Amino acid sequence: MAKNRLLSKVKGSYLLYSGLTVVLFFIVVAIFAPFIATHDPTAINLNNIFAAPSAQNFFGTDELGRDVFSRIVYGSRISLFVGFVAVGISLLIGVILGLVAGYFGGWTDIIIMRIVDIMLCFPAFFLILAVIAFLNPSVFNVMAVIGLTGWMGVTRLVRAEVMSVKTRDYITAAQVQGLSTNIIMFKHILPNVMTPIFVTATLGIAGAILTESSLSFLGLGVQPPTPSWGNILTAGKDNIMFAWWLSMFPGLAIFITVLGYNLLGEGLRDVLDPKN
Repeated sequence: MAKNRLLSKVKGSYLLYSGLTVVLFFIVVAIFAPFIATHDPTAINLNNIFAAPSAQNFFGTDELGRDVFSRIVYGSRISLFVGFVAVGISLLIGVILGLVAGYFGGWTDIIIMRIVDIMLCFPAFFLILAVIAFLNPSVFNVMAVIGLTGWMGVTRLVRAEVMSVKTRDYITAAQVQGLSTNIIMFKHILPNVMTPIFVTATLGIAGAILTESSLSFLGLGVQPPTPSWGNILTAGKDNIMFAWWLSMFPGLAIFITVLGYNLLGEGLRDVLDPKN
């Protein structure tokens, strides 16, 4: 048993540090984008269209002669910003509803969970597409829609954790002392259900980045000339036969970033899980 626990912790630490390294790398790239980018990401150079990767343009140029490396560097800002804000919105809604449903139970729980069930009946991506179709495509609308359609899983998770925690002796003692409901929920219960919330948030950022990239790829997300990994891929699909770098490099950026957040989430789960 002790050996298995040790192996689990070692595995979790390996995943945690691997994912954290990738995540921190892209955060640094996003923060210092003006210093890392070698060109203006929106500058058009019609004399240098579809230039292959070279010492002058590390990742080549696109159909308007814009430097792909610089656009990917600045695109990391959009992807990470959307991921953090969208997950923040979904966590805010999901945690509050999960706390209320799990703590009060009864009709409150039934109503909230039926709303969750109804929302989960719709495929998430198609629900986002339907909403985005009626709005002007922009990074702010994308963040809001992803956040407002991604809280259901958080609600169910928090509710289950709260229902387990609220039966413990220290919660009963707090109730006997006459502490207010808000103090019990946010001071005594919420801190003890944060571990799965952290894991869910980390994995949720990866999902939000994928969703934003998909929407931008379809032309419903971030609009050119603002650089986004998804709208760089849009140009890549039309010119993949002779400009492979337009698909390869933004695709790798999405893949590595999402992999990093997934590794970080799995590592957090293995390290923080008290059962391991």
